[in-house]
Amino acid sequence: MKKVVSVTKARETSLYGSKAVGLGDAARQDLPVPPGVALSGDLVEAVAALSAPFAVRSSAVDEDSAAASFAGQHLTVLNVHSAADVPGAVREVWWSANSDSAITYRQRVGLFTRPSVGVVVQTLLNPAVAGVMFTEHPVTGADERLIEASWGLGEAVVGGLVVPDHFRLDRSGRVLERKVGRKHIAIRSLPNGGTFEQQVPPAQVNQLCLDDVQLAALGELALRCEKVYGPRRDIEWAFQDGTLYLLQCRAVTTGKARSGAPPPGPPPRDPLAALRRVELFAGMDRRQAEQIARLLKERRFAKGETVIMEGSGGAAFFIIDSGEATVSSKGVDLATLGPGDYFGEVALIDGGPRSATVTAATDLVCYGLTFWEFRPLVERNGTIGWKLLQALAKQLRTAVSAGEKIP
Repeated sequence: MKKVVSVTKARETSLYGSKAVGLGDAARQDLPVPPGVALSGDLVEAVAALSAPFAVRSSAVDEDSAAASFAGQHLTVLNVHSAADVPGAVREVWWSANSDSAITYRQRVGLFTRPSVGVVVQTLLNPAVAGVMFTEHPVTGADERLIEASWGLGEAVVGGLVVPDHFRLDRSGRVLERKVGRKHIAIRSLPNGGTFEQQVPPAQVNQLCLDDVQLAALGELALRCEKVYGPRRDIEWAFQDGTLYLLQCRAVTTGKARSGAPPPGPPPRDPLAALRRVELFAGMDRRQAEQIARLLKERRFAKGETVIMEGSGGAAFFIIDSGEATVSSKGVDLATLGPGDYFGEVALIDGGPRSATVTAATDLVCYGLTFWEFRPLVERNGTIGWKLLQALAKQLRTAVSAGEKIP
């Protein structure tokens, strides 16, 4: 039985070994055991059997249903070069489920609940060509296969980085249409991890990337997927060394959003010190501040990346640890933020739309706290809730005295 549980739930020596169970006993007795998880022996063997590099993909509980696909909202981290880098990639996937774009999508489809994000770790392919296939036309509803393809990894297609080649097949596999795209780049793996955009040779930019044999294989894959999963499937696929691989198969939904999510980094270094600088939490005693600080997770943004977007849904609050960010509204710059500054705190209370856009002016490191983690803490601890209410009242009085407009 392959299982992973928190250390506090490790009870079976036959699954987790005596050390994990011993630590679990200690944690259950409230001894100061560091947070951790226990992996069963056969799970460790399954992971160890995978060869690097890896692809780390989201697998959220409510992801890829017929009602909501979350396509492009939850992150896939490609070319994770070693097992030691997998935890950082998992952290990036977790953050992507709490990004503003994902929260906005959740609000739109009526799933504004705390995301529960699983993860799939697979050996990364190095495909010659990859893309997506719908077993039913997603726009017209016609009973035909719609295929989009490009050179290299499929993220060029999924991320909208190229105009992909376009193919239509009937259910028997007969080609109904071939339309060449403009595939000026291919996403390739870097030797030491990560990916890059490689310029495609001019002769291949307007050259069809799938031949009749490959199209026939995709037609057969569509039939097999429908037999296993049912009709109306959205499939991601790749060809490597002449072999077709299935990467994902989900129900077709409408309004597919394609967007990336910026990566966070390793665990925070001193979240408590950062938290004590925030006016909203200034009245907390050390124990209360420590309770909140334990919920903080570090997140990194590259220069020029949008941290939060005006008008989008939000469920995370950020404290800047290093770097600078600009605040703007309706295209007008309002302020520059630096280490110790914070933004998005109202989202911890109401999860409402962002009132301004924040953009990384330099490489930026922040501590983030989500609504999903903060709310249960406040609900369990009336003292924290009361001090938070006092801090908000103080801010309101200050704003009124200064003649500021209160939304």
